Amino acid sequence: MKKEGYYSSGQFARLADVSVRTIRFYDRQNVLKPSFVDAHGARFYTDRDLASLQQILLLKYLGFSLEEIRGMTIGGSDYSHISRMLRIQEKLVQDRIEQMQTVAEAIRDTEEELRRGNVNWQNMLDLIHLTGMERSLASQYRSATNLSARIALHSLYSTNPEGWFPWLYQRLELTPGMRVLEVGCGDGALWTCRHEGLPHPISIVLSDISDGMIRDVRRNIRQAISTADSQVSDQAGPADGWQALQPFTFQVFDCANIPYPDKTFDLVIANHVLFYADDLPGTLQELARVLKPGGRLICSSYSSRHMHEIRDLVRLFDSHISLSQGQLYERFGLENGLALLSPVFSSVRLLRYEDGLRITDPQPLIEYILSCHGNQNQYLVNRYKEFQTFVKEQVGNEFYVTKDAGIFVCTL
Repeated sequence: MKKEGYYSSGQFARLADVSVRTIRFYDRQNVLKPSFVDAHGARFYTDRDLASLQQILLLKYLGFSLEEIRGMTIGGSDYSHISRMLRIQEKLVQDRIEQMQTVAEAIRDTEEELRRGNVNWQNMLDLIHLTGMERSLASQYRSATNLSARIALHSLYSTNPEGWFPWLYQRLELTPGMRVLEVGCGDGALWTCRHEGLPHPISIVLSDISDGMIRDVRRNIRQAISTADSQVSDQAGPADGWQALQPFTFQVFDCANIPYPDKTFDLVIANHVLFYADDLPGTLQELARVLKPGGRLICSSYSSRHMHEIRDLVRLFDSHISLSQGQLYERFGLENGLALLSPVFSSVRLLRYEDGLRITDPQPLIEYILSCHGNQNQYLVNRYKEFQTFVKEQVGNEFYVTKDAGIFVCTL
């Protein structure tokens, strides 16, 4: 018997303009499971499943394999998640458009060289590299999706109303004339979430190892400036630092190899970055190298207590699950940061950010867990419904999560 609000496989396929065979194939491949299966094995789908199918078909159109799509689309059935995914998908399409425009330009340049009787093999190699960018695009999509899930959990349920990024921004102590470098800038949230105008003149270099992230942060900063400009145009007062000067430049590089001369910057920011460094002592020396005498490094991390309730939760469900590829706080955390930084900097002090999470809805917590860098997805891909029920039971009316993060303010 048909359930209210559910579509049979045939109805669902017709609604989505795909074949029933396609729907059944995605079911067998654990890419799109039905929301309900009755006692006779009949499969039924919902409007939320339709949104998931839209995501799958877009990713397939953009060239991703089913294995990649499976890892990208597990879970996430609530409407707030769907809205965030649509925004990320829009960015993904914009990136593909930019990439294809670059490919078209490279083809035109190569054709022009051939008309002139030249065979530029470097151009040919560049074309091969440009037309093989799907893997980097897939990695970028996963990074953006994961970052969105992590930010959503904190923004929804943090007990500190100020928020991490405004708190961190205030402690930068920016002044006119400063040269600033942020390594591992991510999507630029430190700058788009600030509450006050930038001082000017000021020069800010935003860098990341991912060119996809740099494309995102460039878009986000441009949007923030455009929004601020429109607000100022409706007011009588003079423009602040945002509008009077656009001080940002964007670069792709590894913070272990910074392409700037010695003593270039007054301030270097490494927000939850240093625990990813392969050679942490060498990276700290490199960050110190580009600082002026008396310059500051502000770097953040967390302790072993940070969000331990979530680690305990997933291990209770399955003891094989680890949410990270090693404990990042053991590499660089609040407990050992002072000992790691003191050989390089003359002064190091720790400032803690007082906060916690009071989670009342299990879905953002589930999305956060799926976004982690560990092995959780390989254990949850075939047990998602069971895991969803488990988390709902554990959350109940409220699930409290400890947060223990902070910054080291280091001076040369």
